[in-house]
Amino acid sequence: MSEYRDRHGKPRYRFRRKGFATYAFKATPGTEAFRQEYKACVEGAIATPIEAGADRAAAGSFDDLISRYYRSPDFLDPSERTRVVYRGVIERWRMHKGSTGKRNGEVPIVDLQARHVEKMMADMLPHRTAANMLRKRLKALMQFAIRQGMAKSNPVDATRPFKIDSDGFHTWSEDEIAAYEAHHPLGSMARLTFDLLLFTGQRGGDIRLLGPGHVRDKRVTLTQEKTGVTVSLPILPPLAASILATPSKAMIFIVNGHGRPFTRKGFGNRFRAWCDEAGLNECSAHGLRKAAARRFAEAGCTNQQIKSWTGHTTDSEVARYTAAADQKMLSDEAGEMLMANLRKRLATQSDNQLEKGA
Repeated sequence: MSEYRDRHGKPRYRFRRKGFATYAFKATPGTEAFRQEYKACVEGAIATPIEAGADRAAAGSFDDLISRYYRSPDFLDPSERTRVVYRGVIERWRMHKGSTGKRNGEVPIVDLQARHVEKMMADMLPHRTAANMLRKRLKALMQFAIRQGMAKSNPVDATRPFKIDSDGFHTWSEDEIAAYEAHHPLGSMARLTFDLLLFTGQRGGDIRLLGPGHVRDKRVTLTQEKTGVTVSLPILPPLAASILATPSKAMIFIVNGHGRPFTRKGFGNRFRAWCDEAGLNECSAHGLRKAAARRFAEAGCTNQQIKSWTGHTTDSEVARYTAAADQKMLSDEAGEMLMANLRKRLATQSDNQLEKGA
Protein backbone atom coordinates (compact mmCIF):
# COMPACT_ATOMS: atom_id res chain seq x y z
CA MET A 1 0.00 0.00 0.00
CA SER A 2 1.30 3.46 -0.86
CA GLU A 3 0.23 7.05 -0.23
CA TYR A 4 -0.25 9.71 -2.88
CA ARG A 5 -1.92 13.12 -3.27
CA ASP A 6 -5.03 13.63 -5.35
CA ARG A 7 -5.60 16.69 -7.55
CA HIS A 8 -6.86 18.62 -4.51
CA GLY A 9 -3.74 17.84 -2.53
CA LYS A 10 -5.48 15.46 -0.15
CA PRO A 11 -3.67 12.26 0.92
CA ARG A 12 -5.05 9.10 -0.69
CA TYR A 13 -3.96 5.46 -0.58
CA ARG A 14 -3.67 2.78 -3.21
CA PHE A 15 -3.00 -0.92 -3.34
CA ARG A 16 -0.05 -1.91 -5.51
CA ARG A 17 1.24 -5.42 -6.13
CA LYS A 18 3.25 -6.85 -9.01
CA GLY A 19 1.04 -8.68 -11.47
CA PHE A 20 -2.15 -7.02 -10.22
CA ALA A 21 -4.07 -3.91 -11.20
CA THR A 22 -3.59 -0.81 -9.02
CA TYR A 23 -6.59 0.02 -6.83
CA ALA A 24 -7.36 3.39 -5.20
CA PHE A 25 -9.01 3.02 -1.80
CA LYS A 26 -12.32 4.82 -1.32
CA ALA A 27 -12.70 4.37 2.44
CA THR A 28 -10.73 6.05 5.24
CA PRO A 29 -7.83 4.01 6.69
CA GLY A 30 -8.67 2.40 10.03
CA THR A 31 -12.36 1.94 9.26
CA GLU A 32 -14.16 -1.37 8.74
CA ALA A 33 -14.94 -0.36 5.13
CA PHE A 34 -11.21 0.16 4.50
CA ARG A 35 -10.42 -3.25 5.98
CA GLN A 36 -12.96 -4.87 3.68
CA GLU A 37 -11.50 -3.08 0.64
CA TYR A 38 -7.98 -4.17 1.57
CA LYS A 39 -9.13 -7.76 2.08
CA ALA A 40 -10.79 -7.74 -1.35
CA CYS A 41 -7.54 -6.42 -2.90
CA VAL A 42 -5.46 -9.16 -1.30
CA GLU A 43 -7.89 -11.80 -2.55
CA GLY A 44 -7.76 -10.40 -6.07
CA ALA A 45 -11.43 -9.48 -6.23
CA ILE A 46 -11.04 -5.74 -6.94
CA ALA A 47 -7.28 -5.40 -7.55
CA THR A 48 -7.59 -8.08 -10.19
CA PRO A 49 -4.68 -10.06 -11.69
CA ILE A 50 -3.28 -8.52 -14.85
CA GLU A 51 -3.86 -10.99 -17.65
CA ALA A 52 -0.96 -11.70 -19.97
CA GLY A 53 -1.79 -10.41 -23.42
CA ALA A 54 -4.93 -8.62 -22.24
CA ASP A 55 -3.77 -5.45 -23.96
CA ARG A 56 -3.53 -7.46 -27.20
CA ALA A 57 -7.11 -8.75 -27.10
CA ALA A 58 -8.71 -8.52 -30.52
CA ALA A 59 -11.09 -5.59 -30.77
CA GLY A 60 -14.67 -6.76 -30.65
CA SER A 61 -13.80 -10.13 -29.11
CA PHE A 62 -15.11 -11.50 -25.84
CA ASP A 63 -11.60 -11.07 -24.41
CA ASP A 64 -11.95 -7.37 -25.19
CA LEU A 65 -15.47 -7.20 -23.74
CA ILE A 66 -14.61 -9.06 -20.54
CA SER A 67 -11.57 -6.87 -19.92
CA ARG A 68 -13.83 -3.81 -20.07
CA TYR A 69 -16.54 -5.49 -18.00
CA TYR A 70 -14.13 -6.18 -15.12
CA ARG A 71 -13.46 -2.43 -14.89
CA SER A 72 -17.13 -1.43 -14.96
CA PRO A 73 -19.63 -0.75 -12.13
CA ASP A 74 -21.60 -3.76 -13.39
CA PHE A 75 -18.85 -5.98 -12.03
CA LEU A 76 -17.31 -3.81 -9.29
CA ASP A 77 -20.48 -2.72 -7.47
CA PRO A 78 -21.60 -6.17 -6.18
CA SER A 79 -19.97 -7.55 -3.03
CA GLU A 80 -16.51 -9.09 -3.02
CA ARG A 81 -17.94 -12.59 -2.57
CA THR A 82 -20.31 -12.11 -5.52
CA ARG A 83 -17.48 -10.88 -7.74
CA VAL A 84 -15.45 -13.99 -6.98
CA VAL A 85 -18.38 -16.19 -8.06
CA TYR A 86 -19.10 -14.18 -11.21
CA ARG A 87 -15.46 -14.09 -12.23
CA GLY A 88 -15.14 -17.85 -11.79
CA VAL A 89 -18.08 -18.52 -14.11
CA ILE A 90 -16.87 -16.05 -16.72
CA GLU A 91 -13.25 -17.22 -16.72
CA ARG A 92 -14.15 -20.91 -17.06
CA TRP A 93 -16.33 -20.06 -20.02
CA ARG A 94 -13.75 -17.72 -21.58
CA MET A 95 -10.96 -20.33 -21.48
CA HIS A 96 -13.12 -23.17 -22.84
CA LYS A 97 -12.29 -24.18 -26.41
CA GLY A 98 -15.12 -24.89 -28.82
CA SER A 99 -15.23 -27.23 -31.81
CA THR A 100 -13.16 -24.76 -33.86
CA GLY A 101 -10.27 -24.99 -31.41
CA LYS A 102 -10.63 -21.33 -30.43
CA ARG A 103 -11.18 -20.16 -26.88
CA ASN A 104 -14.56 -18.55 -26.31
CA GLY A 105 -12.68 -15.39 -25.39
CA GLU A 106 -11.24 -15.17 -28.91
CA VAL A 107 -14.67 -15.35 -30.58
CA PRO A 108 -16.10 -12.07 -31.98
CA ILE A 109 -19.05 -10.84 -29.94
CA VAL A 110 -21.24 -10.46 -33.04
CA ASP A 111 -20.87 -14.20 -33.76
CA LEU A 112 -22.73 -15.29 -30.61
CA GLN A 113 -26.23 -16.58 -31.38
CA ALA A 114 -29.03 -17.95 -29.24
CA ARG A 115 -28.47 -21.48 -30.55
CA HIS A 116 -24.86 -21.32 -29.37
CA VAL A 117 -25.95 -20.39 -25.84
CA GLU A 118 -28.54 -23.17 -25.77
CA LYS A 119 -25.92 -25.73 -26.84
CA MET A 120 -23.50 -24.54 -24.16
CA MET A 121 -26.23 -24.94 -21.57
CA ALA A 122 -27.20 -28.38 -22.86
CA ASP A 123 -23.56 -29.50 -22.73
CA MET A 124 -23.55 -28.73 -18.99
CA LEU A 125 -26.40 -31.11 -18.16
CA PRO A 126 -27.30 -32.61 -15.73
CA HIS A 127 -25.98 -29.56 -13.86
CA ARG A 128 -28.97 -27.29 -14.47
CA THR A 129 -28.12 -24.72 -11.83
CA ALA A 130 -24.62 -24.22 -13.27
CA ALA A 131 -26.07 -23.93 -16.77
CA ASN A 132 -28.53 -21.28 -15.63
CA MET A 133 -25.74 -19.39 -13.90
CA LEU A 134 -23.72 -19.32 -17.14
CA ARG A 135 -26.79 -18.02 -18.98
CA LYS A 136 -27.17 -15.19 -16.45
CA ARG A 137 -23.56 -14.14 -16.76
CA LEU A 138 -23.61 -14.21 -20.58
CA LYS A 139 -26.81 -12.18 -20.55
CA ALA A 140 -25.17 -9.58 -18.30
CA LEU A 141 -22.09 -9.48 -20.54
CA MET A 142 -24.18 -8.91 -23.64
CA GLN A 143 -26.21 -6.18 -21.97
CA PHE A 144 -22.93 -4.47 -21.13
CA ALA A 145 -21.75 -4.99 -24.72
CA ILE A 146 -24.85 -3.19 -26.04
CA ARG A 147 -24.15 -0.18 -23.81
CA GLN A 148 -20.55 -0.18 -25.00
CA GLY A 149 -21.67 -0.13 -28.63
CA MET A 150 -20.10 -3.56 -29.21
CA ALA A 151 -23.41 -5.32 -29.95
CA LYS A 152 -26.86 -4.32 -31.18
CA SER A 153 -28.93 -7.05 -29.55
CA ASN A 154 -28.74 -9.65 -26.80
CA PRO A 155 -29.07 -13.20 -28.19
CA VAL A 156 -29.36 -14.63 -24.67
CA ASP A 157 -32.81 -13.02 -24.36
CA ALA A 158 -34.16 -15.57 -26.83
CA THR A 159 -33.08 -18.50 -24.63
CA ARG A 160 -34.82 -19.96 -21.60
CA PRO A 161 -33.32 -21.16 -18.30
CA PHE A 162 -33.74 -24.76 -17.20
CA LYS A 163 -36.50 -25.42 -14.70
CA ILE A 164 -35.09 -26.27 -11.28
CA ASP A 165 -37.33 -28.67 -9.35
CA SER A 166 -36.19 -27.49 -5.96
CA ASP A 167 -37.04 -24.85 -3.37
CA GLY A 168 -33.36 -24.53 -2.52
CA PHE A 169 -32.01 -25.29 0.92
CA HIS A 170 -34.28 -27.33 3.17
CA THR A 171 -35.98 -25.24 5.88
CA TRP A 172 -35.50 -26.77 9.32
CA SER A 173 -38.69 -27.97 11.02
CA GLU A 174 -39.29 -27.52 14.75
CA ASP A 175 -38.69 -31.26 15.26
CA GLU A 176 -35.31 -30.98 13.53
CA ILE A 177 -34.40 -27.94 15.62
CA ALA A 178 -35.28 -29.87 18.79
CA ALA A 179 -33.25 -32.89 17.61
CA TYR A 180 -30.12 -30.78 17.09
CA GLU A 181 -30.52 -29.08 20.48
CA ALA A 182 -30.94 -32.47 22.16
CA HIS A 183 -27.76 -33.84 20.58
CA HIS A 184 -25.53 -30.75 21.02
CA PRO A 185 -25.81 -29.30 24.56
CA LEU A 186 -25.31 -25.71 25.66
CA GLY A 187 -21.63 -24.90 26.06
CA SER A 188 -20.49 -26.78 22.96
CA MET A 189 -19.16 -25.03 19.87
CA ALA A 190 -21.69 -26.95 17.80
CA ARG A 191 -24.56 -25.50 19.84
CA LEU A 192 -23.21 -21.94 19.88
CA THR A 193 -22.86 -22.01 16.08
CA PHE A 194 -26.41 -23.28 15.77
CA ASP A 195 -27.80 -20.63 18.11
CA LEU A 196 -25.93 -17.82 16.36
CA LEU A 197 -27.40 -18.92 13.02
CA LEU A 198 -30.96 -19.45 14.25
CA PHE A 199 -31.32 -16.46 16.58
CA THR A 200 -29.73 -13.91 14.25
CA GLY A 201 -31.06 -15.30 10.95
CA GLN A 202 -27.77 -14.43 9.25
CA ARG A 203 -25.75 -16.30 6.65
CA GLY A 204 -22.99 -18.67 7.68
CA GLY A 205 -20.36 -16.45 6.02
CA ASP A 206 -21.27 -13.58 8.36
CA ILE A 207 -21.69 -15.71 11.49
CA ARG A 208 -18.27 -17.29 10.93
CA LEU A 209 -16.46 -14.05 11.80
CA LEU A 210 -18.87 -12.68 14.42
CA GLY A 211 -17.34 -11.83 17.79
CA PRO A 212 -17.64 -9.73 20.97
CA GLY A 213 -16.52 -6.69 18.98
CA HIS A 214 -19.85 -6.77 17.18
CA VAL A 215 -21.79 -6.55 20.46
CA ARG A 216 -22.81 -3.31 22.15
CA ASP A 217 -25.76 -2.43 24.41
CA LYS A 218 -27.06 -6.01 24.25
CA ARG A 219 -27.25 -5.83 20.45
CA VAL A 220 -25.19 -7.36 17.68
CA THR A 221 -24.40 -5.15 14.69
CA LEU A 222 -22.87 -6.49 11.49
CA THR A 223 -22.55 -5.63 7.82
CA GLN A 224 -23.54 -8.51 5.59
CA GLU A 225 -20.74 -9.60 3.30
CA LYS A 226 -23.01 -10.52 0.39
CA THR A 227 -25.23 -7.43 0.27
CA GLY A 228 -23.39 -4.75 2.25
CA VAL A 229 -26.56 -4.27 4.34
CA THR A 230 -25.96 -3.38 8.00
CA VAL A 231 -28.30 -4.91 10.59
CA SER A 232 -28.57 -4.20 14.31
CA LEU A 233 -30.30 -7.01 16.20
CA PRO A 234 -31.25 -7.47 19.86
CA ILE A 235 -29.55 -10.48 21.44
CA LEU A 236 -32.43 -12.76 22.35
CA PRO A 237 -32.32 -14.68 25.67
CA PRO A 238 -31.59 -18.15 24.13
CA LEU A 239 -28.60 -16.72 22.25
CA ALA A 240 -27.34 -14.81 25.30
CA ALA A 241 -27.47 -18.04 27.34
CA SER A 242 -25.54 -19.91 24.65
CA ILE A 243 -22.82 -17.25 24.40
CA LEU A 244 -22.36 -17.16 28.18
CA ALA A 245 -22.22 -20.95 28.35
CA THR A 246 -19.38 -21.10 25.80
CA PRO A 247 -16.45 -19.12 27.24
CA SER A 248 -13.71 -18.14 24.82
CA LYS A 249 -10.67 -15.89 24.84
CA ALA A 250 -10.76 -15.50 21.06
CA MET A 251 -11.82 -12.34 19.23
CA ILE A 252 -14.62 -14.28 17.53
CA PHE A 253 -17.27 -16.63 18.89
CA ILE A 254 -16.75 -19.67 16.63
CA VAL A 255 -13.28 -21.23 16.50
CA ASN A 256 -11.86 -24.55 15.37
CA GLY A 257 -9.95 -27.05 17.47
CA HIS A 258 -6.84 -24.88 17.23
CA GLY A 259 -8.60 -21.78 18.54
CA ARG A 260 -8.60 -20.12 15.12
CA PRO A 261 -11.43 -18.93 12.88
CA PHE A 262 -12.83 -21.45 10.43
CA THR A 263 -12.16 -20.90 6.76
CA ARG A 264 -15.28 -20.48 4.63
CA LYS A 265 -15.06 -24.07 3.38
CA GLY A 266 -14.04 -25.39 6.80
CA PHE A 267 -17.05 -23.76 8.46
CA GLY A 268 -19.44 -25.39 6.00
CA ASN A 269 -17.83 -28.80 6.39
CA ARG A 270 -17.81 -28.60 10.20
CA PHE A 271 -21.46 -27.60 10.46
CA ARG A 272 -22.36 -30.32 7.96
CA ALA A 273 -20.64 -32.84 10.26
CA TRP A 274 -22.48 -31.50 13.33
CA CYS A 275 -25.82 -31.90 11.53
CA ASP A 276 -24.93 -35.45 10.44
CA GLU A 277 -23.98 -36.35 14.01
CA ALA A 278 -27.52 -35.38 15.05
CA GLY A 279 -29.00 -37.46 12.22
CA LEU A 280 -30.07 -34.37 10.25
CA ASN A 281 -28.71 -35.15 6.80
CA GLU A 282 -31.04 -32.75 4.96
CA CYS A 283 -30.30 -29.77 7.19
CA SER A 284 -27.77 -27.01 6.55
CA ALA A 285 -26.60 -23.65 7.90
CA HIS A 286 -28.59 -21.71 5.30
CA GLY A 287 -31.66 -23.78 6.14
CA LEU A 288 -31.53 -22.27 9.63
CA ARG A 289 -31.72 -18.78 8.11
CA LYS A 290 -34.89 -19.91 6.35
CA ALA A 291 -36.20 -21.40 9.59
CA ALA A 292 -35.64 -18.08 11.38
CA ALA A 293 -37.66 -16.27 8.70
CA ARG A 294 -40.36 -18.94 8.93
CA ARG A 295 -40.64 -18.43 12.69
CA PHE A 296 -41.06 -14.68 12.22
CA ALA A 297 -43.80 -15.28 9.65
CA GLU A 298 -45.58 -17.74 11.93
CA ALA A 299 -45.47 -15.12 14.70
CA GLY A 300 -47.39 -12.77 12.41
CA CYS A 301 -44.48 -10.42 11.61
CA THR A 302 -44.82 -8.21 8.52
CA ASN A 303 -42.41 -8.42 5.58
CA GLN A 304 -40.83 -5.14 6.70
CA GLN A 305 -40.20 -6.54 10.17
CA ILE A 306 -38.70 -9.73 8.76
CA LYS A 307 -36.47 -7.77 6.34
CA SER A 308 -35.19 -5.61 9.21
CA TRP A 309 -33.87 -8.80 10.79
CA THR A 310 -32.65 -10.85 7.83
CA GLY A 311 -31.31 -7.93 5.81
CA HIS A 312 -33.30 -8.82 2.69
CA THR A 313 -34.05 -5.79 0.50
CA THR A 314 -37.13 -6.98 -1.40
CA ASP A 315 -40.42 -8.60 -0.42
CA SER A 316 -39.94 -11.29 -3.08
CA GLU A 317 -36.81 -12.57 -1.33
CA VAL A 318 -38.66 -12.84 1.98
CA ALA A 319 -41.62 -14.51 0.26
CA ARG A 320 -39.41 -17.39 -0.86
CA TYR A 321 -38.46 -18.08 2.74
CA THR A 322 -41.87 -17.64 4.32
CA ALA A 323 -44.18 -19.15 1.66
CA ALA A 324 -44.89 -22.31 3.68
CA ALA A 325 -45.65 -20.37 6.86
CA ASP A 326 -47.84 -17.92 4.95
CA GLN A 327 -49.74 -20.79 3.33
CA LYS A 328 -50.31 -22.46 6.69
CA MET A 329 -51.60 -19.29 8.35
CA LEU A 330 -53.81 -18.40 5.40
CA SER A 331 -55.29 -21.90 5.26
CA ASP A 332 -56.03 -21.73 9.00
CA GLU A 333 -57.73 -18.37 8.56
CA ALA A 334 -59.70 -19.66 5.55
CA GLY A 335 -60.76 -22.74 7.52
CA GLU A 336 -62.00 -20.62 10.40
CA MET A 337 -63.94 -18.37 8.02
CA LEU A 338 -65.48 -21.40 6.30
CA MET A 339 -66.61 -22.98 9.58
CA ALA A 340 -67.99 -19.65 10.84
CA ASN A 341 -70.00 -19.30 7.65
CA LEU A 342 -71.30 -22.88 7.95
CA ARG A 343 -72.33 -22.26 11.57
CA LYS A 344 -74.11 -19.08 10.50
CA ARG A 345 -75.91 -20.94 7.72
CA LEU A 346 -77.00 -23.75 10.05
CA ALA A 347 -78.26 -21.20 12.58
CA THR A 348 -80.28 -19.45 9.88
CA GLN A 349 -81.76 -22.72 8.68
CA SER A 350 -82.71 -23.66 12.26
CA ASP A 351 -84.41 -20.28 12.76
CA ASN A 352 -86.37 -20.69 9.54
CA GLN A 353 -87.54 -24.19 10.57
CA LEU A 354 -88.67 -22.87 13.94
CA GLU A 355 -90.65 -20.09 12.26
CA LYS A 356 -92.39 -22.59 9.95
CA GLY A 357 -93.21 -24.86 12.88
CA ALA A 358 -94.77 -21.95 14.75
